[in-house]
Amino acid sequence: MAGVYKSLTDFLPMLEEDKIGDWAIDRVNDGTPEHPIQMPFVNYSRLIREVEDAIYNFEQMHPEYGQNRYSSILEANGIEWGMDSMSAKDVSVLDGKCVMAMLLGTVRAERFYDGALLGFSKKVVLKNGWND
Repeated sequence: MAGVYKSLTDFLPMLEEDKIGDWAIDRVNDGTPEHPIQMPFVNYSRLIREVEDAIYNFEQMHPEYGQNRYSSILEANGIEWGMDSMSAKDVSVLDGKCVMAMLLGTVRAERFYDGALLGFSKKVVLKNGWND
């Protein structure tokens, strides 16, 4: 079963060395019509973009895991779809299906909340030392 996740677990050692991303905040412009302030955004590393693609590819390649119902999978494991609940969970006691649901939920959250993937990466992935 672990082999099915190899396309994702191969990233783990690289993630420990990667910057992941950082916030880009406009400190140059003053907000006038001539110099509007650009909204802050997260500038993700190339590696994180590759991980994001790999997560979406996994969902497409393995419909048998039902990852399109990631919120139901999280709920069945006592996890709410949110940073606090997801980051509080010890991933070492979760099965691969639930960990995948957390990952997919996070990359989907990034669509609505800039920085969700950055926060999750720093709070959960690296905190748990998944390359052990």
